[in-house]
Amino acid sequence: MRFLIISVIILLVVGPMGVYVHRRASRLLGLGPRARRALSFLLAAGLIAMTLSRLGRGALPDGVLRAMGLGGSTISLAVLISAVLLAVVDLGRLIARLGRAALARATAAPRAADLAGRPADAAARAEGGAAGEPVAPAEPLAPAEPLAPTARPAAPPSAPPSAPPALPRRAFLANGAAGSAFLIGGGSAVYGALVGRHDYVIEEIAIPIPGLPRSLDGFSIVQLSDIHLGLFVGEPEMRAAEDLVRKARGDLIVMTGDLIDFDPRYAEHLGRLTRRLGPLAREGVAAIPGNHDHFAGIDATLDALERGGAHVLQNRGRVIGGAGGAFALLGVDDVWARRRVPAGGPDLGRALADVPRDLPRVLLCHNPVFFPEAAGEVALQISGHTHGGQVNLVVRPADVVLPHGYVAGLYQRGSAHLYINRGFGTAGPPARIGAPPEVSRIVLVAA
Repeated sequence: MRFLIISVIILLVVGPMGVYVHRRASRLLGLGPRARRALSFLLAAGLIAMTLSRLGRGALPDGVLRAMGLGGSTISLAVLISAVLLAVVDLGRLIARLGRAALARATAAPRAADLAGRPADAAARAEGGAAGEPVAPAEPLAPAEPLAPTARPAAPPSAPPSAPPALPRRAFLANGAAGSAFLIGGGSAVYGALVGRHDYVIEEIAIPIPGLPRSLDGFSIVQLSDIHLGLFVGEPEMRAAEDLVRKARGDLIVMTGDLIDFDPRYAEHLGRLTRRLGPLAREGVAAIPGNHDHFAGIDATLDALERGGAHVLQNRGRVIGGAGGAFALLGVDDVWARRRVPAGGPDLGRALADVPRDLPRVLLCHNPVFFPEAAGEVALQISGHTHGGQVNLVVRPADVVLPHGYVAGLYQRGSAHLYINRGFGTAGPPARIGAPPEVSRIVLVAA
């Protein structure tokens, strides 16, 4: 039911954009009736295929659903990006047209006033020379002599057919801008689906932790977040994640939520991935849930993590280290659970009760929006959830949409730090533009 509601919202948003893109493309390319119908079918098929790929789980093979979802989402994303860019082009044309009209009115008013103030014979005096000089009477014309008959001139040779008239400069520029919008929209969507979502990177950052024992200076945490195991993230992506975590060479691996997308059938994949990651770090794997893990089924998610050998920190704490030095690793439930689960949501006090009060604290919390609440209690919060905006073409809209502007990278509030991982998988369209998927290597530094 939840995804059905989301699908209806997407149809209501992308549908009108598709109509707008269809009209602009038809006008720009001069499409005939048959080509217009073909374009209509393509745009509608993309939107329908994207929706059915999610709603048809279990009714069709996953391979068919994956192909439908990838193709349909790519078309719909191309429509969305093209519509936004075309709207910018059309808005610019409207502003320019209004500006020209205002300028024409402004220059026409003084000219009309000047003409209204002139005397009636101004034109005659102007032809006669300087102002005030009389105009000499014209001499009478001599009678015309009759013309001798002349031979009829020969017909001129036929001219070659003329070339079609060139577009005015403004129309040429407007068409070029609209064509560029289509090219950028389509090209970006294809790149994001085929290349961008697999353009994995390892981000490394050192973060000072007040009170961290010198024996733990340089302790490294490898973060894997927002995997979204499901239709578009399967065994090939799991192998890529394992290879990246191995290359990062961390002392501890943390998985910070949204590990499964929507389908609880992929809990088995999560358990298998967790078992493969465990031996790659001496402190093993610690994990917390995210909002999508609740959507998929929180019990199935947590059970898969525990069977895979992970330390599940759902409002729990754990001591990392030993007698020579230690810090407290805390984990809380996702903030979404506050509204949906009785007595659910993050409970930092409960997690703190599991660890000694004098240890420096590192918190795992899926959603960075919790950071203002936690900043006074922890030295570092490690989060995901935002995907770094996931689709960022020239600008990053998430900077003004997400609370506090927490999107990706490092932030600070007082003496506490927040690090946000861009995520490994995708949510919504299986594409990434300007937000490459990430595995983080966070190095703790004694401060």
